[in-house]
Amino acid sequence: LERFHARQLRVSPHVLGHSKAHVGRVVAELVRAAKAQGLQPGPLALSLRGDFVRIGSAYEQHKVRSPDCFDILVPLRLPPHLEPQPRRADGPGPCGAFVCGLRARDGWTRRCRPFAEGFCVELQGRSHLSSGLVLRWFQGHLQRCLGAVRYRLQERCRVSLSACPGQPPTLHILPCSDYVCCHISMAVRLIPAIPLGDALYLTALPPEGPHGSPAAEALWGLNASRQEQRLLGWLKEQAPAASCHLKCLQILKGLRDLRKHGLEEPFCSQWGRVLSSYLLKTALFSLLLQGPLEAWDERFLVERLEDLVLYLRDCLRKQVLMDFFLGNSSVPEAVALPRFLKEAAPVNLLSAFDGPTLDLVAFQLISTWIQAPHIIRMYSSPRYLRPAPAP
Repeated sequence: LERFHARQLRVSPHVLGHSKAHVGRVVAELVRAAKAQGLQPGPLALSLRGDFVRIGSAYEQHKVRSPDCFDILVPLRLPPHLEPQPRRADGPGPCGAFVCGLRARDGWTRRCRPFAEGFCVELQGRSHLSSGLVLRWFQGHLQRCLGAVRYRLQERCRVSLSACPGQPPTLHILPCSDYVCCHISMAVRLIPAIPLGDALYLTALPPEGPHGSPAAEALWGLNASRQEQRLLGWLKEQAPAASCHLKCLQILKGLRDLRKHGLEEPFCSQWGRVLSSYLLKTALFSLLLQGPLEAWDERFLVERLEDLVLYLRDCLRKQVLMDFFLGNSSVPEAVALPRFLKEAAPVNLLSAFDGPTLDLVAFQLISTWIQAPHIIRMYSSPRYLRPAPAP
């Protein structure tokens, strides 16, 4: 496991630092240009707030393999009179996720008809901000601003923007050979985000099919990445200096990815969806706070990794793993949570999957752990480690 982590999973801090700095400079240029060109008179325009928020594994120290993919939240500035309306777990929207509508107040639609017609859809007789319409505007707006950025950055790198329907646009960055010492092409997912305050954001839900319904477009998902980063920072302060909790997460993600090579569809896709990185991270958070953090010293790597696998196995068999931040009263007081999160209804991340699927994933998870040395040897050739083609 140590060799597997060192040779295939561990990302060079030097290369990661260069990549993050380069991504930050390029995204800052694009956001600045998009904000300048998006300013319109009056309070009823959609525009960029002018900043961006770095999220995801590359900024949380548990990135695996190569620092070539990054996630960035781009906060938007909305007109007033749109209020968040959390939906019930049994209401419209995907299972296993917190969903929220942004509903227009009574009478606002008539006064602000151009904005309502351009960015809102009807849900249960009321106008709601459409994530699909906002995403299409965001993609077009960035594409229009790309020319100015491309010209200013031509000595550093080549940049381009691609987008799939219903997905956030991806900024592709190819550094020039004489600019940085780490010549890695990078893909940066730019995610439009609606600020809720207290470093909390709403983002578009992934499309459920090729043609999303208007009701689904009126719903947004919750992004608490900043709270996750605060918790990870607190754990780093409280845990031993040589804590292995992030290494456990990296190794488990690596084993999950290797095991996928030996599975057939449709279970191969279900395996990746059930054991998503967010679910693995949630399980790690829950397990970390159940016992003394001193037990996560590097000397006990195998024991703690086995504990994490068995904890996940039990969650899958019980079909219950609750989101760590929503309505959770056991979050450490040092990690200040917004009131919105404290009062939110708890969400079971596994409720979207049926019992037989979760039982099969639990069986394969234990099998993967028992056969870990064999799986690492079998699927560690360059043929399997080659990254999958981008969509």
